[in-house]
Amino acid sequence: MFIDKSKVFIKSGKGGDGAVSFRREKYVPLGGPDGGDGGDGGSIIFRVDTGITTLLDFKYKKKFIAEDGQNGGGSKCYGKDGSDLIIKVPMGTIIREEQSNKVIVDLSHKDQEFVLLRGGKGGKGNAKFATPTRQAPHFAEPGMPGEEISIILELKLLADVGLLGFPNVGKSTLLSMTTKAKPKIANYHFTTIKPNLGVVAVDGIEPFVMADIPGIIEGAAEGVGLGIQFLKHIERTRLLIHIVDISGVEGREPFEDFVKINEELKKYSVKLWDRPQIVVANKTDLLYDDEVFEDFKKKVQELGVKTVFKMSAATRDGVDEVIKEAARMLKDIPIRELEISEDEMYIPEEKRFTYTISIEEGEEFDTYVISGSFVDRLLSAVNIHDSDSLRYFHKVLRNKGIMDELREMGIQDEDVVRLNDFEFEYLL
Repeated sequence: MFIDKSKVFIKSGKGGDGAVSFRREKYVPLGGPDGGDGGDGGSIIFRVDTGITTLLDFKYKKKFIAEDGQNGGGSKCYGKDGSDLIIKVPMGTIIREEQSNKVIVDLSHKDQEFVLLRGGKGGKGNAKFATPTRQAPHFAEPGMPGEEISIILELKLLADVGLLGFPNVGKSTLLSMTTKAKPKIANYHFTTIKPNLGVVAVDGIEPFVMADIPGIIEGAAEGVGLGIQFLKHIERTRLLIHIVDISGVEGREPFEDFVKINEELKKYSVKLWDRPQIVVANKTDLLYDDEVFEDFKKKVQELGVKTVFKMSAATRDGVDEVIKEAARMLKDIPIRELEISEDEMYIPEEKRFTYTISIEEGEEFDTYVISGSFVDRLLSAVNIHDSDSLRYFHKVLRNKGIMDELREMGIQDEDVVRLNDFEFEYLL
């Protein structure tokens, strides 16, 4: 089974909470704070594995969650970091953000790694908040939450040469004769329902990877049949071998087939349509009038394609010439990365703890409501029943600039400031 697209949910590990702890030893009745830091959460890392050729594993497993960091402990014991989760994918995998469908990364190199989500940072223990004036802090920092995202994994095959043409023109036969690939071959349409790859290794030429792309039909660029899924697999190829059934035994007109396939390429991508092609007139063993080939060759060359070969994959006549020409042309065609425009790239928002301030007007006093992820994190780190902790709370509000912002908004003496369920009066 060939799976080339899959949706999965991933989440990095949460950071462990810092500990609130104090030394309790014999003869040390007032030991200082010794709460340790929490461990960092595990990250989500994607790694290219050349031993994998499909996304089949992601058909059955749709959720990947990294390990959380452990909480800190007493005696300044630090929590253990969560283990990173390494997800192996085949070379040629593109990762997209699900909602926008924009590209996050193109994993197209051997052993390439990409950290997609970083684990949450562990919180500091109360030992880190001790100062000469705050010697017994009764609060610690919670661990940062992990990140989560739904992504689309999309496989686009990595091949130097793509075999192109209508169904049943001889692409699979050529691949089977020149490589060790074993594609399914028979005399009926759409025998190939998944791309097949093979390495062409012939004496005297540099080896190259060739892909048999399933037959493309008219309307493929608009999604007829499985057209879009098939077309995307030739985006990475440097050279196309366009095979046409010159015999016409199925009632098809060879030149019309050639034009239709190129029209589908152009509709899908002008850059793909402009890629170098070798045109191969196959099944010449069934051709009784050589003028048919000469007429076909003349029409094709008038369209600007100069390299046209006769071939019979069944008898191997002309096969070596086609392969040698492909190897020769590849020497002059540079290896290029898959071109992804800036508009197609996903740029994640920087992970910040933010807040917003709104005003609820009252008859005597107004209420200034502060909300957001910053508020949630701050309150989780504060013990509102402890004076030292409250002093730390107000210091953070000042350092964050919230108090200055409240004054700019016109807050008055005895107005109320509310953060989630916690309220206090503002005093000038």
